[in-house]
Amino acid sequence: MAELTTRSRNALPDMVFGLPKQRKYPMPDKPHAADAKGRATQQVKRGKLSPAAAARIKAKANRVLGK
Repeated sequence: MAELTTRSRNALPDMVFGLPKQRKYPMPDKPHAADAKGRATQQVKRGKLSPAAAARIKAKANRVLGK
């Protein structure tokens, strides 16, 4: 996965994020989208993310991945 620096992350448009209002779970490419799906699942298990938010992140990731 390509490194996403602070500068390049800040330059990304909101629509690239899984949670655009919070600018969390960036998905500028396929490896980051796959990682976002895994991280969303982890956060639901830890109780830090709602299942509904995880579903939105996974749906966005699937669009980026072409599924």
